[in-house]
Amino acid sequence: MRKRFALKPRGSPLTDMTDTVHAPLSTNLAPRQQASPWAPLREPLFRSLWVAAVISYVGTWMQNVGAGWLMTQLTMSPLMVSLVQAASTMPVFLVMLPAGALADMVDRRRLLLITQAWMVVAAALLGIFTLLEHVTPWILLLFTFLLGLGAVMNDPAWQAITPEIVSPRRHASAVALNSVGFNVARALGPALGGMVITLAGSGTAFLLNAASFFGVILFLYRWKRPPSEDIAQGSLRDAIRMGLHYVRTAEIVRCVLIRTAAFSLGASSLLALLPLLARPHGATGYGLLLGSFGLGALGGAACMPRLRTRLSVDGVVSFAIVLFALMTFAAGEVHRFLPLMMVLFVSGTAWIGILACLNVAAQTMSPIVLRARALSAYLLVLQGGMAAGSAIWGAVASRLGIPMALLCAALALVIGLVAVRRYRLTSHDLELAPSVVRD
Repeated sequence: MRKRFALKPRGSPLTDMTDTVHAPLSTNLAPRQQASPWAPLREPLFRSLWVAAVISYVGTWMQNVGAGWLMTQLTMSPLMVSLVQAASTMPVFLVMLPAGALADMVDRRRLLLITQAWMVVAAALLGIFTLLEHVTPWILLLFTFLLGLGAVMNDPAWQAITPEIVSPRRHASAVALNSVGFNVARALGPALGGMVITLAGSGTAFLLNAASFFGVILFLYRWKRPPSEDIAQGSLRDAIRMGLHYVRTAEIVRCVLIRTAAFSLGASSLLALLPLLARPHGATGYGLLLGSFGLGALGGAACMPRLRTRLSVDGVVSFAIVLFALMTFAAGEVHRFLPLMMVLFVSGTAWIGILACLNVAAQTMSPIVLRARALSAYLLVLQGGMAAGSAIWGAVASRLGIPMALLCAALALVIGLVAVRRYRLTSHDLELAPSVVRD
């Protein structure tokens, strides 16, 4: 399971991260459905999964810290270090679209049980090999890839079950709480991971990540999911073709995907190269830096409703991308630990502002029967851009140095923002998107 996006525990490191988060922006997109921010937790089904998901997110961030830090112990090559993030997201190029189609064609509960079990095995084996000191850089990348493969197969189905576990009137609040849970784990997980690595090594962190999946597995095993009539018919190829046709013809989908691509390619540089920036500060320092990023995302999520009263959706995205670009550049120039923590905090605030808009748009841009396939296209663009960007900026850093790579990535973010300025996101489009196509 991939814990990169809200309500989506990830072996990822999502994810990463993989990562991607849902934030309270949706409460502005559908005022009719506004409710208490904590109301979904009154529903036992949602509350059980939310608690299990937070535990799983913490395990994923421990995994991310462990993998990034272990690679810096095995090699100091910027390319190899950046490939850790690329390996976790590379499977999106291979199976994301089939995964989306499959999630619309089969029982999502059973599919999720299979993918969760896959990631438990992969994380546990990596932990065992690490403790036995049998890990090489390529073995680490292999198991990171296997975890990413399970996460990619998991992602569309996981995202698509959100409306099934909470009442419709509380859906917007549930999306906000997913963001809160993910960012609580993002703030705590890296710091805990850094301490675990310092005391017991990366192998222990990997084993704890494997254990963190069991809460979600138990929930899925006990969940009595009602039969759904919204099941795609025909072959897998036909289902993929129908999903691609919808993506090509729906204007709001094109806007979301283009804006996502322009952001993800440049944005991947900071997190991909962070293990090298944190190297002088030790494993605990690396965890604290990632924790600062998560705390910034929490702060940004809390400020999002007020910000949305002053800026349009497109304005939030544009402002946050410029801010994130400035922080990306600053990360390459700041060498003291406390200023670097502040840079990561502000980066996290900008990050949530961007992904809040994009993730809510992805959740609402398609009808139920096409939801998982539309989400798979979004995840393909987002995670594929992050994977490609990680490899690109790692290669640039190997040749020109880390500060120059981060400067180039910051410029790429600004250039991308200008290049796609005509593909605007508006609250009106996002709220009406699900009615574009009816089954």
